[in-house]
Amino acid sequence: MYQLKTYIVEDSLVIRQSLIATLEELVSVEVVGTAEDELTAAQWLTQPGNHVDLVIVDIFLKGGSGLGVLRVANKLPRRHKLVVLSNYATPDIRRKCLELGADRVFDKSNDIDALIMYCSHLAAGEAFTSALV
Repeated sequence: MYQLKTYIVEDSLVIRQSLIATLEELVSVEVVGTAEDELTAAQWLTQPGNHVDLVIVDIFLKGGSGLGVLRVANKLPRRHKLVVLSNYATPDIRRKCLELGADRVFDKSNDIDALIMYCSHLAAGEAFTSALV
C-alpha cells in the first residue's frame, strides 16, 4: 500500500492534531505539512520541492480562506487530490469548492468515516466512486 503524502490546512489545533492522529493510525498517510492560514498554505504548496498526493482544506481559516487555498492548489503543475473538510459543507459551499477544483467535499460533523474511506482508496491506488461529493 502506498503512503499518501498529505498536507492539511486547518486552523483549529485540536482538530488538526486529531485528524493527523486518526489518518495516520487508520490509513497509510504521511502528513508532510500543515498550515492554519491561506498564506502559509499557499507558500508551502508552491515551493518546488514540496510534493503531495492529497491536500485537505478547511474553509474558514485564521487568515484568508480555504477557497483561496483551492485556487492556488488547483493551479499547481503537479497532480494531487484536493479535499475540503468543513463544518460549513452547505450545497452552495460544496458547489463553489468543486468549481475551484476540489475533488470531494466532506462535512466534519458527519463525513469523517467517508473521508477515511476516501483516503484508504487513494492510498490503495483505487478509484473512489462514491456518489458522495
